[in-house]
Formats: sequence, structure tokens, C-alpha cells
Amino acid sequence: MRHHPLTFPPDAADLAHVTGLFQALADPTRLTLLLALRDGERTVTDLGDALGQPQSTVSRHLATLRHARLVRTRRDGPRVYYRLADAHLTGLLTQAFSHAQHERLGLPDHSGVEIVKGDAE
Repeated sequence: MRHHPLTFPPDAADLAHVTGLFQALADPTRLTLLLALRDGERTVTDLGDALGQPQSTVSRHLATLRHARLVRTRRDGPRVYYRLADAHLTGLLTQAFSHAQHERLGLPDHSGVEIVKGDAE
């Protein structure tokens, strides 16, 4: 996956988007749903079964993820299939859970992030 350099200070629109993204991710059920979608499309019924959650709960969380543009849908007859919005989201989840595992296991850091100073224009 291609990485885009980060600018500082961040663009105001990007800052607002990332804030909304983290607000949508700030729930264990929604994070688990996103992890369940890493391998491809799934229906609400499939996701409910995988999480052991009622369909109404899964649907409510998927609506939040759709509103945040983290998942997309495809209709096939009466069924609606959910999928991750893009590959960046898979990378974000991988990095977040790798960070959590490093913290939990006390592992050393092994990478850096490129930050470009200057205007965000």
C-alpha cells in the first residue's frame, strides 16, 4: 500500500475527518465488526453470528460505520453485503492492534512515521 507523507500542521479538513474516524472506532463492537470484514464482504446475519450479537445491535453499529465512511455496502436482491471502505482502513487496524500487542507484551518499537514540516496546502 502506498503511504502518503504526513504534513504539519495538518489540513483542517483532514483533522476533522480523522477526529470523526477515531470517534467511530471508539467502540469494541465496531472495531470487532471491522476486523470481521478484513477478509471480505459479509451480511448483517453473518456478522451477528460471528460476534454473537443480535442483528439489531450489529445493524446499529454498521450504520455508525457507514456514516463515518468506514464501510461500504452492496445489495444483491434482499441481502446487503458490507465491506471495508478501503485498504487504508486495513492498515490502520493492523497498526492499532500491533501497537496494542506491543504495549501488552512489552515489545520494543521498530518503525517510524515520516512527518513533513510545512504548509498543509
